[in-house]
Amino acid sequence: MSEWNAGSSVAADGSPSPYEPELGSLPRAGEDEENVNSTGTTTVGITTDEGVVIATDMRASLGGRFVSNKNVQKVEQIHPTAALTLVGSVGGAQSFIRSLRSEVNLYEARRDEQMSIPALATLAGNFARGGPFQAINPILGGVDEAGSHVYSIDPAGGVMADDYTVTGSGMQLAYGLLENEYADDLSLSDARSVAARAVKSAVERDTGSGNGVFLAEITGDGVDIQGHNSFDAVV
Repeated sequence: MSEWNAGSSVAADGSPSPYEPELGSLPRAGEDEENVNSTGTTTVGITTDEGVVIATDMRASLGGRFVSNKNVQKVEQIHPTAALTLVGSVGGAQSFIRSLRSEVNLYEARRDEQMSIPALATLAGNFARGGPFQAINPILGGVDEAGSHVYSIDPAGGVMADDYTVTGSGMQLAYGLLENEYADDLSLSDARSVAARAVKSAVERDTGSGNGVFLAEITGDGVDIQGHNSFDAVV
């Protein structure tokens, strides 16, 4: 017969106590990472006076070593005049987008007005910091009464606004082109070309990025997202 120590949930022989709740265990960070479907990714966001352009590649990979999908839309509308990219774990990014979209809809239903883009960025940062969304590093781009906005949201919930930004495995390659090509007076059409060329430069060398480009143009009138299997028509 097992002997039990007061205040202990384990018997002297190591067997669990029948009087204590049976608890499961939480997954450890990095557990099963080899099996996570990751987008690898290069995503670019650029502000202009006319609106925002977001560009992403179209490849999903397993650890950047095996191409699991060649036609992934990595930018989604989450607000009447805002879009968010998918970067990192596909499941985590998709869940993150669904949660944000639901909160935006609730806000508008309750207040009968659109959420501002800075408020949306703050909400996204809070979700990233406190939620179960693993391995995400999206770009949020949007337009409101204050103008055009681009934010990068880091996995710890940090929110950073900039005129242009890049996230994902191809970011160093894309940044090299953006540093040379970005200007304060870019038109929306010019920004579209620059963003596409930045993704193309990453696709040339980054194994986690490839197979074409999705472009989102965001203005005060809404969000237009188009996919292109070839860069020829958009660079």
